[in-house]
Amino acid sequence: MNQILSLISKEFRSEWRQKYALNGMLLYLASTIFVCYMSFNVKVGAIQGLTWNALFWIIILFAGVNSVAKSFIQEANGRLLYYYSLAKPEQIIISKIIYYSLLMIGLTLVGYFFYSVVMGNPIEDKPMFLLTVILASTGLASALTMLSGIASKAPNSSTLIAVLSFPVMIPMLLVIIKCSRNALDGIDRSQYLDQIGTLVGINAIIIAVSYLLFPYLWRS
Repeated sequence: MNQILSLISKEFRSEWRQKYALNGMLLYLASTIFVCYMSFNVKVGAIQGLTWNALFWIIILFAGVNSVAKSFIQEANGRLLYYYSLAKPEQIIISKIIYYSLLMIGLTLVGYFFYSVVMGNPIEDKPMFLLTVILASTGLASALTMLSGIASKAPNSSTLIAVLSFPVMIPMLLVIIKCSRNALDGIDRSQYLDQIGTLVGINAIIIAVSYLLFPYLWRS
């Protein structure tokens, strides 16, 4: 556990030294939301709830791909070899998943706040929507972290991760959009708790598969 915490601390320090990357993510969120605001001319009429929900998750998805997909791709081969001599592969992947899940949750919450200020907030059940945001951010970050590890072993890794992430993200996004739409409409929670459970199950499967399979990828 101490080693995992040390690796997470290393990720935070590394991100803090490269403040331009974090500022770039925030600028991407702000500029994309502002473009949506200008395109839909929200000053004239309120945006419909379904459109609001779809635009929000499109923005978050691309922000996640831009911020999390670099987790292994940005690491130099010499640094990865150094990590190989210091820590077990299970510790490496768990620390990466935890760090990028926290980063993704932070970006999503910041994006949600700014998006609500600019585009309005039609959400009826805000606590359940926030729970969906946390679960969705964790799932997207976990999947993209593992896919980044796979793509980093091949040439043209940036193109490869875009191809690999598409079939993985679609089932998860379908569940995320359903849960957030139910929270948006204020439907009774008991009617879609099974969908929340499905989202939790998807997250657990992704993390478990990453934990079991990453050591074989790490040795290569």
